[in-house]
Amino acid sequence: MPKVALYNQDGAKAGDFELNDAVFGIEPNVHVMNEAVIAQRASLRQGTHKVKNRSEVRGGGRKPWRQKGTGRARQGSIRSPQWVGGGTVFGPTPRSYSYKLPKKVRRLALKSALSSKVVEENIFVLDALNFDAPKTKEAIKVLEGLKVEGKALIVTADENENVVRSTNNLQGVKTLSVEQVNVLDLLTHDILVITKEAAEKAGEVLA
Repeated sequence: MPKVALYNQDGAKAGDFELNDAVFGIEPNVHVMNEAVIAQRASLRQGTHKVKNRSEVRGGGRKPWRQKGTGRARQGSIRSPQWVGGGTVFGPTPRSYSYKLPKKVRRLALKSALSSKVVEENIFVLDALNFDAPKTKEAIKVLEGLKVEGKALIVTADENENVVRSTNNLQGVKTLSVEQVNVLDLLTHDILVITKEAAEKAGEVLA
């Protein structure tokens, strides 16, 4: 089992902590993580692009000239696609870009992302993380105590409003509960700060 240092909220070492080997100790699968990120980014697309086809553009209700005898090509409407101001053919219409990966693939991607943080030694486990009230200063103090540099993802066992609101104003810092953890956030943040309880919960659920 991978063993990492356990820290208290002040940044002092409080012992060692063994992570679940089936979740935090596997060989990271780069291809599966890539597939999960692509799927997640696709689901974030709004897909609200829209053009007007010939039935939606304004005008063009009357035939511009008679069918025969003018010497010009026959035309049925001035809003046909070949006319300036006419409708668009095969243009984009609102759609959803989201798609689902198989459950086993999603789970492997998440375990790979968590394991990669252990391999890179970019994980800090806290014995607890609690604030009496939402205070950005307290969140900064915790991160400085751990000597965290770069973007950090903080994971708690349950949704902790005080911790979330304390980190909201910090650029590059995001707080999630263990149920909300995803591959995209794990890979876009350099450091993972996770509570002991959240690590145990992740180990039980994902194993």
